[in-house]
Amino acid sequence: MSPTLLLHPVQLFRRFANSIAYLPTLAAASYGLLGLLILVSTTRDAGFPDGLEAWIPPLPDGARGLLIALLGGMISLMVFSFSMVMSILSQAGGNFSHKLVFGLIGERRHQWVLGHYLGTILLLLLLLMAPDDARGWMAPAVYLACLLVVHCLGLFVYFIHGASQSVQIDAVIGGLHDATLAAMHRQQARQRGESWRFLDERPRPHTPCHEIAMGQEGYVQGADLAALALLARRQDGRLHLSFRFGDYLAQGAPLAILEADEPPDAAWEEALHECLVRLDGESVSEHYVHGMTQLMEVAIKALSPGINDPGTARLCLHRLTDLLRHHLAWQPANALLDAEERLRVTWPLERFDSLLHRLFVPLLHYGGDDQSVLLGLLKALKALSLETQGDALSALQAMAERVVERLDRLSCHPMDRAFVSDRLTRGRHRLALPGELPPDGEAAQ
Repeated sequence: MSPTLLLHPVQLFRRFANSIAYLPTLAAASYGLLGLLILVSTTRDAGFPDGLEAWIPPLPDGARGLLIALLGGMISLMVFSFSMVMSILSQAGGNFSHKLVFGLIGERRHQWVLGHYLGTILLLLLLLMAPDDARGWMAPAVYLACLLVVHCLGLFVYFIHGASQSVQIDAVIGGLHDATLAAMHRQQARQRGESWRFLDERPRPHTPCHEIAMGQEGYVQGADLAALALLARRQDGRLHLSFRFGDYLAQGAPLAILEADEPPDAAWEEALHECLVRLDGESVSEHYVHGMTQLMEVAIKALSPGINDPGTARLCLHRLTDLLRHHLAWQPANALLDAEERLRVTWPLERFDSLLHRLFVPLLHYGGDDQSVLLGLLKALKALSLETQGDALSALQAMAERVVERLDRLSCHPMDRAFVSDRLTRGRHRLALPGELPPDGEAAQ
């Protein structure tokens, strides 16, 4: 069987595994299977193993009424829990960024709690389907249901505590930083080997070449590049992707150019589309740059007049500086070769100056009237200048000159100018910065 035939079910499973419903479905299915086994045992009058029957307590009186009460309590508990959580998350979306709300809801621990809630309710429903004269394993099943409800009460306290802690600013920023760094490390691990290369200049497609269009709109967060290399090898050609990962592509937009003698057929193009990781929104786990932009957006939200929290903006800037430092220490690949050292797939990468502009210019714009934010930007640029050279250092130098210019215009009072001048060249860096601001403040007029 061709590997491309398995791509569609693999993509479907990957989307399901990354959804909120994955872990709750597993937990609820496990509880449901247990309830079905108990129902089967009651219909077949399955007995207990030898020596175990003496340890099993009898079926309590009013077992059905007890199960009904437990079921009603579990439904009320679940509704109350998630109404509180949605209230907390709506407040978090107003204070930070609405993109983070889905990530907070989709945390694995919250999914497990939801799965235990749903599974317990499903088990209670199945036990209520048992006949009134059910014996055998029905008695221990009722006591098990009581224990599970008590367990859910403990999960309720844990869930509320975890949800309230997860929307605190330190936890939000730290979690976003850790998720972005983990995604970056995963990409580094995938691109280890001699077949992954970085080309200073991507080769231009030579004729004959065939343009491939996007089949369905969406954010293309990534792709199975190894599978794309196999597809290009099958056509004895080279595949040049026309977009950067993380871009939004409309239906019919240029997707790739296949450099090959024979044009691809419809099945080949369908296999190509199945290799793409296409989502409806941004995913930090699939494309780590989204984590950096979300940190920038949280900082901008904190600088808005309604919130006015420059301290949160500086916390985001510190995390951004660390992520950019790791980004500068590693050169991502933009080409993939096959076993015979023949180029098969190329894709464009965002230059560092473009990434720096996307992350720092909005902070410079919205925080340009706050001296602490500007000095934080300058400190970040100094720290990053120690990690690079060449074109990246030139980009840092140009950004630092913009920050100094803004500080010069903002600092009108002599005391402010003296304070800024003391911090212009403080610390180790490779930037060419002035020793002090002009004392007369002519440039600030």
